[in-house]
Amino acid sequence: MESFSTLLRTASREQHEEVRGSTFIGDLLGHKLGVEAFARYTEQLWFVYGALEAGARQLAADPVAGPFVRPELFRMSALERDLEYLRGPGWRRTVSALPATLEYAERITECTREWPAGYIAHHYTRYLGDLSGGQIIRDTAERNWGFPKKGDGVRFYVFEEIPNPAAFKRTYAELLDAVPGDELERQRIVAECKRAYALNNAVFEALGEEFPLTA
Repeated sequence: MESFSTLLRTASREQHEEVRGSTFIGDLLGHKLGVEAFARYTEQLWFVYGALEAGARQLAADPVAGPFVRPELFRMSALERDLEYLRGPGWRRTVSALPATLEYAERITECTREWPAGYIAHHYTRYLGDLSGGQIIRDTAERNWGFPKKGDGVRFYVFEEIPNPAAFKRTYAELLDAVPGDELERQRIVAECKRAYALNNAVFEALGEEFPLTA
C-alpha cells in the first residue's frame, strides 16, 4: 500500500510544477527582474508565515498537527531580519499584502481554527518547499544582487538548525505517514495540499502583474 507521504508528493506534483514554472519566478531566477521584485516577494512571505507560525503556537498541543510544530523550521525571525535589510528599519510601516496573499494567509488561519489536518497540508507545502527549492532562489539572489552568502537578505532560506535536510525530510515523511484518519480524510488533506499550491501560485501571478517585463 502506498504511504501517505508518497501519495501526498505524487498527487501534488502537477501543482508543484506549475509553481516552478510561474512567469514571476522564472523572471526572478532569470535575472530579468530587479531586487525590488525580490523584496516585494519577501514581504508576501512575511504575511504567509505569520499565519503559519501563529497557527503553530495554537496547535502545539493538538494531537494531529502538534507533532509538525518544529521550532527549527520557524522562519519569522529570519524574514524580519531580511526585511530590515531590504526595506530599512522602518519596514513594518511600509510592507503590504497583496489580495492573493491575504487570501492565502486567511485560508491557513481558517484551517488552524477549524481543521488541524488541513493546516498540515499548508505546513508541508511551505516548509518542505522552502527547505528544498528555496535554496535555488537563495543562490540566485546571492549571485544576482550580491547578498552576503547565507546572510542578510536571504536568511529566510537558511535553516541553520537543520544541518542534514535529507534526514529531516525522512523524519517529516514519517510524521506524515503517522497522521491519523481514514482514506477519506487523507484525500481531503491531499486536496488541501493542491489548494495550497494554487493559493501560492496566485501570489506569483499577482506579483507578475505588479512586475511585468517591459519591452
